[in-house]
Amino acid sequence: MTMKIAVTYDNGEVFQHFGHTEEFKVYDVEDGRITGSVLVGSNGSGHGALAELLSNHAVDVLICGGIGGGAQAALTEHGIELCAGASGSADEAVQAYLRGELINTGANCTHHEEGHSCSGQEGHDCGSCHAGSKIEGKNVGKTCRTHYRGTFNDGSQFDSSYDRGEPLEFVCGAGMMIKGFDQAVADMEVGETVQIHLMPSEAYGEPDPSAILTVELSQMPGAENLNAGDQVYLQNTYGQTFPVKVTDKNEKTITFDANHEMAGKELNFTIELVEVLD
Repeated sequence: MTMKIAVTYDNGEVFQHFGHTEEFKVYDVEDGRITGSVLVGSNGSGHGALAELLSNHAVDVLICGGIGGGAQAALTEHGIELCAGASGSADEAVQAYLRGELINTGANCTHHEEGHSCSGQEGHDCGSCHAGSKIEGKNVGKTCRTHYRGTFNDGSQFDSSYDRGEPLEFVCGAGMMIKGFDQAVADMEVGETVQIHLMPSEAYGEPDPSAILTVELSQMPGAENLNAGDQVYLQNTYGQTFPVKVTDKNEKTITFDANHEMAGKELNFTIELVEVLD
């Protein structure tokens, strides 16, 4: 059996943001063994074009770090299997995939940047997706490109598109962003800059006690190698994966917290609307 596996690539490592990757390492695989590889430049393409680029190179599987829902849909359109959530050596990630040890995190709900996602587990709502809530404004339903800087109340920065040198692109009101961010952009003018302060209910919600999961170590092969502070991914009964953090572990059980890392936090954003596409 032959196949091609592509990895978002940066200096030997798995690059963590699919939409910003500058090149892929494409591996030729035959009967479960790597037989060759080549570097392929992305030419600064967006996620739709990146999926097409991979398809043109007959890629069967993409291994990457963080990835948004739009990019995942584009890959699915082209029949490319996704294995997200990888990190470290690109070569080792491919070997782990071939051994069946690489777990796909998938992509659930993208918020203010790729890689921040709802937990998506059964019975739990992180509070930040709002596809069912009504957002009104002239930009709703349009593709918006914004620069932004996010800070906590103490002034420390947690994210910035300015630092990455590329605006964030999303469809306003489509549930791709946290509620307060979407609402702010809905009526902005191109070239306008606003500053907003969001309470948890407008951002990532309050921490949910039901999202604290304690399971028997015997029920999770490999969990004995985890330690408090590790971030891993679990899978619900529907096959959906979701990120969790190990908060406690003893000889018999291990405890995971599936709350978003921003849950319960007040957030501040400076938002500049760069462009609106109909």
